[in-house]
Amino acid sequence: MMPATERRSRLRFGDLLGLGSHGLKAHPMRAALSALGIAIGIAAMIAVIGISTSSEALVREKLASLGTNMLTASAGTDFFGEDAKLPPDAVERVRRIDGVETASWIATLDKVNVYRNAAVDPGATGGLTVVVGENALLDATSSKLIRGSRLNAATERYPAVVLGERAAQKLGIRDVGSSVWIGGNQFTVVGILDRSPLAPELDSAAIIGPDIAMELFDFDGSPTTIYERSDDALVADVRDLLPGAINPESPNEVKVSRPSDALAAKNTVDQAFTGLLVGVGSIALLVGGIGVANTMVISVLERRREIGMRRSLGATRRHIRSQFLVEAMLLAAYGGLVGTVIGWLITALVARANGWIVAIPPLVLVAGVVVTVVVGAVAGVLPAIRAARTSPTTALSG
Repeated sequence: MMPATERRSRLRFGDLLGLGSHGLKAHPMRAALSALGIAIGIAAMIAVIGISTSSEALVREKLASLGTNMLTASAGTDFFGEDAKLPPDAVERVRRIDGVETASWIATLDKVNVYRNAAVDPGATGGLTVVVGENALLDATSSKLIRGSRLNAATERYPAVVLGERAAQKLGIRDVGSSVWIGGNQFTVVGILDRSPLAPELDSAAIIGPDIAMELFDFDGSPTTIYERSDDALVADVRDLLPGAINPESPNEVKVSRPSDALAAKNTVDQAFTGLLVGVGSIALLVGGIGVANTMVISVLERRREIGMRRSLGATRRHIRSQFLVEAMLLAAYGGLVGTVIGWLITALVARANGWIVAIPPLVLVAGVVVTVVVGAVAGVLPAIRAARTSPTTALSG
């Protein structure tokens, strides 16, 4: 049978939590300020990670809707460093490649500009371009119309134009049926495009049909950029075949790219920036941990009589050490919980403001609290050891 002194010295887990909570309640303002330091660090980390993952979720969602199977081919330079040209029949050969689902093209018209009307200064181009395109262009680039209609077999033979979103905005065009001035001729706006993430060059373009371009501007039929869609599983194979199909005589003069790779690269840059901000949040968390350690050291100094009384009543050094360690962990845990909630709210507000979905991995939220508890434990180790080493007689007589 155990001696009575050993039975009295037992400290149950529930009692340990009660003692830790009592220590925090004794100085609520000090505890709140220390927990606030932890909360700021965790809130910063949760918010940064949450905003990054929400933005990444939007990119994934856009790529899923737009498709990652689009390739673009454009003319590079020849052996002498001069700008090369793609053959007029290049698109027809591309369409005959196995696995190609659709292909289209645009051709930029040099020295042909678009203006609101004939009275505008010819030098005020606003960075807008005039391109030739066919009716399959929107399908190949996953572009959508805000209003109006695309060019078709009928309208592409006449002075009709489809404006990109930025072009329409700069020209002050809001509705179809308006007129613009292109290359000294009046064209009627039949459609306005929405922004095109995979083909951003269309945003600032005025698109006209090939027949009217040949008639008015001596268009030679040579495309500037070719857009191609293929089966997802065959994208890599088609990418290797495109240069030879487009320009069999000089395949090295053809540049092939994948627009979705650019969006993915942008997301990678965002993630790198996120890593930097997480580092800043970590520093804030470290500062919060130092605040917890400082609070616990002061608490040990102020509660020497309490420590001495408990030691004289049978509490062991392990009990005292556990009490102050749990107190530090509780202090950090409160800060972690508050910081996690604040971080989630910040993420939700930013995501809603930008039209994103809130996508914070649950593991990040759990990890936020766990990390703070670990920080609290590390911060509380030395004060707890110092409290446990306090002599009962010295504490009661001090």
